[in-house]
Order: sequence, then C-alpha cells, then structure tokens
Amino acid sequence: MPTDELVRILAIDVGAGTQDILIYESSRTPENCFKLVLPSQTQIIASRIREATRHRLPLHLHGRVMGGGASSEAIADHLEAGFQVTATADAAATIHNDLERVRTMGVAIGADPISGSVHIRLGDVDCQALAGALDSFGVAMPETMGIAVQDHGYRPGSGNNTVRFDYLQSLLDDGGDLASMVFRQAPAGMNRMSAVLDEFPGASVMDTGAAAVLGSLGDPAVASAAQTDGAILVNVGNMHTFATLIKRRRLYGLFEHHTGGITSQIIHTLVSRLQRGDLDAESFAAGFDGHGAAIHPAYRNEGPFQFVAVTGPNRAIASPLGYHQAAPHGDMMLTGSFGLVEGLLMTRGGKELQRLSLIPGSN
Repeated sequence: MPTDELVRILAIDVGAGTQDILIYESSRTPENCFKLVLPSQTQIIASRIREATRHRLPLHLHGRVMGGGASSEAIADHLEAGFQVTATADAAATIHNDLERVRTMGVAIGADPISGSVHIRLGDVDCQALAGALDSFGVAMPETMGIAVQDHGYRPGSGNNTVRFDYLQSLLDDGGDLASMVFRQAPAGMNRMSAVLDEFPGASVMDTGAAAVLGSLGDPAVASAAQTDGAILVNVGNMHTFATLIKRRRLYGLFEHHTGGITSQIIHTLVSRLQRGDLDAESFAAGFDGHGAAIHPAYRNEGPFQFVAVTGPNRAIASPLGYHQAAPHGDMMLTGSFGLVEGLLMTRGGKELQRLSLIPGSN
C-alpha cells in the first residue's frame, strides 16, 4: 500500500444482528468515510427461510459455512413444521459442524434438491448485493477487503467452545501483538474464516473481538489510557461479550461470555477479576457461561489496569457501572470496522495508520 496513492478498503464486521460496513478512503477523514449498518446475513437468510416456511415449500441450502444463530433457528423451525430440507455439506456445517448431528435433525445432506425447493445460498458476506447497493450511489467497490467474523472453529472430537478457547489462548501465547490477529490464511480449525478467504482470495480476516479491540483505540480516552497505564476494553455484542487487558498494542488477558446470560453485575465481577489478574479458564468455567478466560503472566508486572471502556450494540447492559462509553471516530457501531482497517494498514505497511489510529504502532 504505497502511501502516496489513494488507499480504499472495504471493511465488513459481521455480527449476529448487523453487518457494519466501512468504505475507508485515505483521502477522507474517518468521520467522512462512507458507512452502512445493515442486517447481518444470518438475519437476512433467516427471513428468507421463514418466508419459505410460510409458503410450505421445501428448502435447498448451498454455498458455504457461515454464522448460525438466526438462520439455524429458522432451519430448525422449518424442519419442525414438517417441511423438507436438503443441503450441501458446506452449507449444512452452518447448522452444526457435526454433520451426523445435522442429519439426525432431518436435513438430507448431499441429496438432490426436491422439486419446487426454494434455493438459498449461505455465506457471511454478499458482495454482489453490496456492490449493487453502492453502485446505486456511485460508489465503487474497493479491491482490498477486510472481514471480521466470530469463528467458533471446528476440530473433530472437540467441542466448538474448546476450539474457540484454544484460539483465544493462542492470541496470548503468541505474544499478544494485535497485528498478529490479522490473517491472510485462517488459523488451524477456523472453518468460518477459511470459508471467507476461499470465497474472497486476497482478503484479510480478523476475529470480531480482536477487531473491536483494535478499533476501540480510535477513541481518544481509550488510546490515552492504553498508551500509558493500560486499559480494559469490554465489547458487549449481540451474542458474545468479549473483554481484554491491553497496553499499547499488546493483549495481556481476556474473557468471553455469552451475552444472552450476562448482567451488569456479572460484567462488574468479571472485569474486577480480570483487573486483579485472578481470572482463569478453570474459575471461569465454574461460575460463568462462555468460552473462557486467560491472563498472561506478564500482566503481573504491568497491572492492574484501572481504566475501563465499553462498546458494542448491547453496551447499555453495562451502563450502571459508569465505564467510559467508547466511540471511535464518533461512531460506536463501526468499532470493529475501524479495527479491520487499522489491522490491514498495520500488516500491509500503510502509514495512514498514524492518522487513523490514535496511539503509536510500537509495543
């Protein structure tokens, strides 16, 4: 990415409720870049499936593994209503990575579509639809893409939560450098990231949690704390609440809890324990619902971090706690998208990062 040329990046943060889209252009301030907050693909696909259910029509699912949630629930409801579902193996993995389990639900994997079936293509990103929408406003699709997804991963013989936590632990074990959380090749077992990269060769991917952490550094108060004494960043998403200990660009600890069962008191308890450095996988599993917690031993020499910031579409859950409400470049909903842009610029050598980010790039 030569710094004397216009840099354009399409950043898509794929969530359970929305997909948050930023068209970054180096000639514009972050506030003036074009943005969209749209229903996520799992919500769009769920709506299409429910329409087929209302019309009592069989379904045929094809495409790639993607985030489940709303779409998987709609498929289950379609089957429970007594209507047939056929699917390719890749698409069926959206429902569950264990295809035998999907078969027991009644999905005919690998079978030919039934006559009259509604064909629905699965995938986390629909670039064709997005390109058409942008074209209506005279905006060309950028060639460089960054996509964030929340990947539980898959490893035969292991539960999804185990694979997910192994990935999160690896972020700390590999030194915690945020730049290392941007991937051109998916980490082992991350099949959802792999599907995105297979469909969009040359793109980069991040985990949604890591993207939110990096994007939060576009908030002046967060950047100041992270650069000096360290910060605790909490992203309360629609499905998961992801919190981290960060100083400069290094990650020192984290936890991930399911948002569906979280309260302000649980957030306070977990943040306090993360802050003290006494939260680990075993204690997390004993009392909380999620993927786990881990703290790097180096935090003993750096902590405790006092500053706490919260972001995410469900940040109101934490509002009684008085945490700083982070709004990178004035737009909380684009936190992950800003993080994707920064991640791509970091890993591809773009100097524009010094203008988009608010703290230096070195650890």
